[in-house]
Amino acid sequence: MADPTPVIDDLREESEELDRLVAGLTPAQWALATPAPRWSIAHQIAHLAWTDRSALAAVTDEERFRALVQEALAAPDSYVDDGAEEGARLPAPRLLETWRAGRTALDSALRAAPPGARFPWYGPPMATASMATARLMETWAHGLDVADALGVARPPTARLRHIARLGVRTRDFAYHVHGLTPPAEEFRVELTGPGGEPWTYGPGDAPQRVTGPALDFCLLVTQRAHRDDLAVRAEGSDADRWLSIAQAFAGPSGNGRPARGAAE
Repeated sequence: MADPTPVIDDLREESEELDRLVAGLTPAQWALATPAPRWSIAHQIAHLAWTDRSALAAVTDEERFRALVQEALAAPDSYVDDGAEEGARLPAPRLLETWRAGRTALDSALRAAPPGARFPWYGPPMATASMATARLMETWAHGLDVADALGVARPPTARLRHIARLGVRTRDFAYHVHGLTPPAEEFRVELTGPGGEPWTYGPGDAPQRVTGPALDFCLLVTQRAHRDDLAVRAEGSDADRWLSIAQAFAGPSGNGRPARGAAE
């Protein structure tokens, strides 16, 4: 059984990096528009705080989490936006305090979880390491939205290895979200990490293959960039189709980002 501590540590580091980016923002900067339609920087941080609260309930209070799922089912088209909007209305210092307190509580709960524990979620149930990985993925992705709004470049780190692995593991989930039957055979995925190191997944002789920079693959599966703008390549029709529908997050697929040429 894999020790979840490394990914929990990386989640904390990812959150602290984003915290340093927003801690000194002015009220005007908190209101800056991000690439997500109708979401400001405040909405992005409010969403992370809201999702951390949901994750904490899933880890520590299953009955409370079931109630949250029912709330989501009652308003499937607005549930996420409503949560972000509610948090974004808070004064910036209060919002920042709320996000910090929630992620600290989740960090403690994940570290205290018993070996082999599995928690409910909006997608499939998740083990401790998977829950931490999902939170890291969201923190990184929404952190990119914040950085884009501020015009700041965030260099990729080795923490991307968790997101890349999640992107590979959610292949079948992406097919199911689109009402499709996943291929029976595994794909080979060969990525190049930020330091030039190889990250490989799946059988080496698989005919269906995906290759490219790990950063680009992570941007693809979090829908933070259009496939046409990335150096991720597919060999085989099934692999090619996957790259058109890949997503590492729970819930329905969004519209993604337009290609750069289409956005001009």
